[in-house]
Amino acid sequence: MILADKIINERKKLGWSQEELADKLGVSRQSVSKWEGAQSVPDLQRILEMSRLFGVSTDYLLKDDLEVIVPQEGTDDSERASRTLSLEEANTYLDTVNTNSSKIALGASICVSCAVPLLLLVAGQMAGVLPITVGAASAIGVIGLFLIVAVSLVFFIPAGIMLSKWKWLEEEVFETAYGVDGAVRARAEKFTPKFAMSITFGVVSILLGVMVLMAAAFISGESEPACMVGTALLLLFISLGVFIIIRAGMLKDSYNKILQEEDYSRSRKENKLLQTVAPAYWMLVTAGYLAWSFITGNWNYTWIVWPVAGVLFGAIAVVLEQVGKKNS
Repeated sequence: MILADKIINERKKLGWSQEELADKLGVSRQSVSKWEGAQSVPDLQRILEMSRLFGVSTDYLLKDDLEVIVPQEGTDDSERASRTLSLEEANTYLDTVNTNSSKIALGASICVSCAVPLLLLVAGQMAGVLPITVGAASAIGVIGLFLIVAVSLVFFIPAGIMLSKWKWLEEEVFETAYGVDGAVRARAEKFTPKFAMSITFGVVSILLGVMVLMAAAFISGESEPACMVGTALLLLFISLGVFIIIRAGMLKDSYNKILQEEDYSRSRKENKLLQTVAPAYWMLVTAGYLAWSFITGNWNYTWIVWPVAGVLFGAIAVVLEQVGKKNS
């Protein structure tokens, strides 16, 4: 085992990210990344510091033919990490996400805009543009809503099946073969500016939708048909923002899953409580959003559920993570 692999293994055994190791050594994260990618070699002082931090000898770090057996206790990382991700597998996974992220993002975008025909039909009826009753407009709109949701499944289901076999990357602790971390991190760093731009455009799109709704309400004197049209436009802008944000988020997550960082760090994977609560939480949020929207018909207000739910989940995740650490 070469020095690069030993640094990766010892760092991961301690549950440290590259940033955390870099801080302890007083170097940049890029330096640690180059060491782990076998692109450069740390100086003697850093070798001595890593020997102290990792609790291993300098001989172990420097001699490729010298291996040590790390004692396993209980549910140690070395016991849990039963899989090794090869460079070929990593590239295949990243290509699969790149291909299917647009499909999933489009499916989500279509779902967000599913109420647009309903709003436009009811607004047209109320404004006297459509010679039909409110009941007929609502019925046609609801049918259209379900048809649009059905269309979104055409994108969701095949993409979900393609990605399902990689589910273990976000659930299991694993090791990476030599060169994987360095190669994936290089791709991740190259993608970072694109990610920042995508998130910016997505947020701007959503804000533009809010501005359009406010302008429609102001200009029309809060006329109900005009507000419904404004809400329809808001949903269209939100759907565009959702498409951009989800696609960029999935691509970034694909790098984090392989590198086991951020939401996919080893500590979070080991927190079974968080893994159990998260799906149930979002299912309840979705059910609550749909129930509130259909019962009240206030689609121009109910969208606020999502940002509020996102903020609350962040707080819940922090609490559950601390509980998980305490229990472990």
